[in-house]
Amino acid sequence: MPAASDTAPLITVITPTHNRRSQVVRAVESVLAQTLTRFEHIVVDDGSTDGTAAALAEIRDPRLIYVGAKWRGANAARNAGIERARAPIVTFLDSDDVYLPDRLERTLAHFGKDPSLEVLISSFVSVKGSRSTKCINRQAFLDKSTLQRALVSQTIFIAGSAITARHESLMAIGGYDSDITRMQDREILLRFARRGGALLSEDIDWKKYNSENSISGRRDGYVEAYANLIGKHPYIADRYPDVPPYMIARQIIADTLKGRLPQAFSGYLANRSSKALGYSLPQLLRGYVVGRRWRRDCYDEFRAKYGARAA
Repeated sequence: MPAASDTAPLITVITPTHNRRSQVVRAVESVLAQTLTRFEHIVVDDGSTDGTAAALAEIRDPRLIYVGAKWRGANAARNAGIERARAPIVTFLDSDDVYLPDRLERTLAHFGKDPSLEVLISSFVSVKGSRSTKCINRQAFLDKSTLQRALVSQTIFIAGSAITARHESLMAIGGYDSDITRMQDREILLRFARRGGALLSEDIDWKKYNSENSISGRRDGYVEAYANLIGKHPYIADRYPDVPPYMIARQIIADTLKGRLPQAFSGYLANRSSKALGYSLPQLLRGYVVGRRWRRDCYDEFRAKYGARAA
């Protein structure tokens, strides 16, 4: 259980990393520059071979805790950090992202105002090369059914470094699923949606840098990852039957329109061979039309009620 004393950390930051020495140092420096000082920052190094350990050893701050081993991927590394966390509130920072100076202070303020709050999803700036895009979720509390629908329809902005949760809640749902290598943020939030809702914060309190070696940024492998997500949450296909074929069809169509025909064909074959998907071409076409309309209706509803923008 998290410790309770005048010197104990109020919040734990967890950063998984692998061979991102310069980026993780930048991430750590952004945490050490926070206006709130009572925190611990656990960096879990998943077998880096680029001198990450030596670089972090040069940062002599007792709030920085380095854990080195081989963890079977980022989610296992995140879970190792969750198990070691001493604070009642746990937040995350991917090794290629950075916090703005008031991230931790603003985060704790939200949890301080509502003792029943379990999950917070903040807003951020996405940086791709020289282009920056504001990804803002308007301030709103989503109950569990609304949160689930928002996650399924992808009408809110989510990312790993946007998530903060109570330590006991993370432990209760079992942390991150180590079998998920992509869409892990959506997957864990879907499990949170079974317990309760989440607060969306319109505060932009961190920057997302899209690294070249980021799994989520790759065009290939999307269908396989989505199939894995549906396999973990089969009720999505039951409750929202037109959504999975829409998500697959739009990926195949996007690849086709951009001339990525091998990727489009590979995605279709991956869909057909998946037990969780397996949609025929007519089913994909119908899903694209009907699912797209359903998602647009969800987006319009959220915009009218919360002012949220589609992700």
